[in-house]
Amino acid sequence: MGERLAIDPATASVFRLENAATWPRWRDRKLEACPRRAADLIVEVRDPRDLSAAEHAALLQRLLRANMAIYASSVRDDDPDIPRRVGARFGLRTLDSNLLAEEDGVTRITVDSAKAKAGYIPYTQGRMLWHTDGYYNAPPTRVRSMLLHCVRPAAEGGETALLDHEIAWLLLREADPQLVRALMDPEALTIPERRDEDGVARPAVTGPVFSIERATGDLHARFTARRRSIEWKRDATVSEAAARLLAILDSDDTYVLRTRLEAGMGLVCNNVFHARSSFTDGASARLLFRARFVERIAGTEGSWAALLR
Repeated sequence: MGERLAIDPATASVFRLENAATWPRWRDRKLEACPRRAADLIVEVRDPRDLSAAEHAALLQRLLRANMAIYASSVRDDDPDIPRRVGARFGLRTLDSNLLAEEDGVTRITVDSAKAKAGYIPYTQGRMLWHTDGYYNAPPTRVRSMLLHCVRPAAEGGETALLDHEIAWLLLREADPQLVRALMDPEALTIPERRDEDGVARPAVTGPVFSIERATGDLHARFTARRRSIEWKRDATVSEAAARLLAILDSDDTYVLRTRLEAGMGLVCNNVFHARSSFTDGASARLLFRARFVERIAGTEGSWAALLR
C-alpha cells in the first residue's frame, strides 16, 4: 500500500468530491475494514523498542485499516526513547518540538501545576475535548502522526476515545457532500494567536479542517472542540458542518472506539481524532510520553487507493 501511485494522487484522491465515481466503492470497503472495538487495534509485543517483523506487520495491518494501532507490552520503564524508537520503526524521523516538549522532542504528559495554571489542559486531571494534535501548527510543521506511550495509568479514569478521521469524513460525505466541502474551505477554521508575558508565543493560523496531501492524496485533519481557542468562518454551512462533526465525535456510534492505555501500552496513529476523560491519580501520578511527527506513518501512504484496487 505504500508504493508510489502511477497517477497524480492529489487529483485522483477519493477525498476530492469531484471523484464521485470512485466514492461508493471506497466507502463500502472502508466501512468493511473499519474495526468496531478498540480490542481489534491491539497487538501484543515483547518490547516496543525492538519490534519484530511480525509485530510491525501486525501493527501496520491495523494502521492500514484504521489509521491507528495499539501495542501492549510488559515494559514499565520510564524511558522517553520508547516513542522515538517506535516512531523510527515506522519511518518517523522529524519530531514536532512544540513549546512544552523536552529537549529530545518528547513530551511528558503528567499533572503539572505550573503548566495547568498557564492554561495547558493536558497537564491537569480534567477531560480533554476532541482534537487532533498540532491543530494550531502552520502547514510547514503539520503534525501527520502521533505516538502515546503509557508509563503509568491513572488510578481511575483517563480513558481515551478515538475516531479515524477518514471515517468522520466518510460519515459527513454520506450525509451531505456540502458538509465536507465546507470543512475543506481554506478559511474554515482559525486558531487565534497565543500570547504570553513575552508577547506573541504563537501566531494565528487559518486553514481547513480536512485537507488532501499533495504527494499521496491522503486525508489530513486539524480540529479542536475547544470554544475559547478557535474561530469558525462566519458561514452557515461551515457552522452546520462543524456541529455535525462534533455530534459524530460525541456519539455512541460503533466507529468511536474507547479504551484505556495501561502501563506498557502505546497508541500509534496518523493523528486521528482523539479525546481524554478526566482522571484521578493515586500514589503515583499518571505519566504518558507523547511524540508528534511531521511524517505520515511509512507504509500507509496512499492507503485510500489500495482500497480501490
